[in-house]
Amino acid sequence: MAQPDKVRGRVVDAHSHIGAMQAWKFYDLKEPVKPTVYEFADGRDYLRHLDGVGVERGLVLPNYGIPVQDQAFSLNPLVIDTVAANDRLVGGLWVSILPQNKERTLETLKHAGEPGIVALKTTFLLGGNPDPNTWDDDTRELAEACFAAAERHDLVFHFHTSAGGASDINNFIPLVEQYGKRIKIYLVHFGGGVSGHIKLVPRFLDWVEQGYRVYCDTTWTIGFGARWLMTEIEKRGVGADRVLFASDEPWSDFWGEYWKIQGAPVSDELKQRILYRNYEELYGS
Repeated sequence: MAQPDKVRGRVVDAHSHIGAMQAWKFYDLKEPVKPTVYEFADGRDYLRHLDGVGVERGLVLPNYGIPVQDQAFSLNPLVIDTVAANDRLVGGLWVSILPQNKERTLETLKHAGEPGIVALKTTFLLGGNPDPNTWDDDTRELAEACFAAAERHDLVFHFHTSAGGASDINNFIPLVEQYGKRIKIYLVHFGGGVSGHIKLVPRFLDWVEQGYRVYCDTTWTIGFGARWLMTEIEKRGVGADRVLFASDEPWSDFWGEYWKIQGAPVSDELKQRILYRNYEELYGS
């Protein structure tokens, strides 16, 4: 199948990254690399990308990936300025519940009510654990400050998930079940691997039925992951409003992520919900 020049119909991207990041000697590499090949240095670059693929709007987050605690925080001002200047974009601010990042996070939360800011984002790739049962008092205090800001400003809390380590979906189960009726929890990458998808598909839809405020995107889903989630949504009649299309550019590939949704054996109505309507309901049109 030839790749089209533009998407088919309306599409909004619910999760991408802006900001330049230094090259890094990942793992045991001999030289620093930039594995994404390209980046979106600022909002203008990102909008050119959206126009190139035919996407209406997007949610932007600080670009991250190197093991430097301050790096993603340093891009929060770029996100704030970018979304304030363009009504096609909304943004999320980088936070951390690691006590070593307390000062950075509390400063960030002062800006949680800025125009166009609709989300908070964190990862546990840089340390810590999402399981509240592992938190010490300092970690819990900082997490509570983030959750309070999310409640106060009606922000969606984006959590990176991936297979293995602290980001494994097993560690998010107690987080969702302790806080998921209080705040909107967005599980980025839907577990990020085969085991994560198998564990999460039935449980995610159970959570929706039980009143948890959970959301997800299907970036990084492997093969069957997005297809199974969407077909189970139609079988069970629940969860159609909780899945959003995202590309995770520049860390994933727009067209690969798009065709997971557009090419799935599900109804056009569900595809439209995922490709743009759920974004509008969650973040506004």
